[in-house]
Amino acid sequence: MVFVTNSSIQASDNNRSAIFNACYHNSLHEFDDSYNCSDSFTYSTDVNNFRSKLRRLETLMLGDSDSDSGDVTGDRKLFAGGDVDLPEMMLGFPKRDLKQVLIACAKSVSDNDELNARLLISELRRMVSVAGEPIQRIGAYMLEGLIARLSSSGSTIYKSDLALNTRVLYEICPCSKYGYMSANGAIAEAMKCEKRVHIIDFCIEDGSQWVPLIQAFARRPGGPPHIRISGLHHYPNGLGKVGIRLCKLAKACNVPFEFNTEVGLESFRDRPGEALAVNFAFVLHRVPDESVSTQNHRDRVLRLVKSMKPKIVTLVEQESNTNTAPFYPRFLEALDYYNAMFESIDITLPRHHKERINVEQHCLARDVVNIIACEGSERVERHELLGKWKLRFSMAGFSPCRMSSLVNGTIKRLLNKCNERYRVEERDGALYLGWMNRDLVSCCAWK
Repeated sequence: MVFVTNSSIQASDNNRSAIFNACYHNSLHEFDDSYNCSDSFTYSTDVNNFRSKLRRLETLMLGDSDSDSGDVTGDRKLFAGGDVDLPEMMLGFPKRDLKQVLIACAKSVSDNDELNARLLISELRRMVSVAGEPIQRIGAYMLEGLIARLSSSGSTIYKSDLALNTRVLYEICPCSKYGYMSANGAIAEAMKCEKRVHIIDFCIEDGSQWVPLIQAFARRPGGPPHIRISGLHHYPNGLGKVGIRLCKLAKACNVPFEFNTEVGLESFRDRPGEALAVNFAFVLHRVPDESVSTQNHRDRVLRLVKSMKPKIVTLVEQESNTNTAPFYPRFLEALDYYNAMFESIDITLPRHHKERINVEQHCLARDVVNIIACEGSERVERHELLGKWKLRFSMAGFSPCRMSSLVNGTIKRLLNKCNERYRVEERDGALYLGWMNRDLVSCCAWK
């Protein structure tokens, strides 16, 4: 099924002398205003009722340690010095030192010390909260992952969750939002003189990434190109809604537009006169590689894309190393990465805001549980650092492209408006977005 809207207008005389990068620069500001990271949601006034619902959610996630007759540490013991918590006394960790207790529990799980692990799980249940401090929130989901690992239920939890609500995820994770924008800027720069543009998006989600790009093309001096987007989606039935939404936007902007809802290779083939752009945003890390498959599908996908002779390929990924690492170092990496992410989320929405909690539970927690609880082919979330992706792209025959310095400068200013602790760095032709001293997202372009 194909949605097609063919209409175009010529750019006004006043805009003909403007450069296309400036158009995209303006669109970034407009897109940021329409999705303002501090004013997008209304805070619920019914806090007490919502808190009770949160407590029930935590009980469902982590169980009720007081009623768990199989957990020998559910009770407190009396000693000569007074009332002492048994796990705290035995293991020597202050009760408030949540991060160290999480690490000790993961080490016990790694060492197959199930008794020690269950002692610590009982203590952790009292320390975590899905509406608490960042370390308490990530602790709740990492504890869920540890429990799922012990019960071998991680893959069931991963498969049972809903699709990503990417529009909300944009707002609570500005690094993800501006990672998409950086990729758009590279595509806009590469396609500024093309009359027909074909974009293949390997993980289109709700299509929000392409809204500012379509708006930028609408203002291009000399008129917009004809745009065709082919998208892959977790749920193919969702492509129809994405196509309708983007077609309406393109029509309102007077941009000739076509959206493919058939995702076979035939629909991906370029037509005469089309310039091809391929976008990998938060998706390649889910493609199996040599560590879990006899066939290296990551490199195979890249070679296939190279054979299509794209003018530009963009990559946006989490800057984390969880692919081939054994369980314990993988746990430490995930704890460091997601703790920084949850700290950054803390400034965008209030802790008891249900939209924030829904996205953390349905998007981020799902990934955390999969990283911690699963092994082999069941572990889908397998992130690699940009250095490894560069090797893969180079081996597939790609050459690096510089990102748009104008767009990246705009992204830096917009992120600083959200909070000065966000960090943007350009290194070796790539863009890194992070929180304080931790890189969270990396963006690069290839040809």
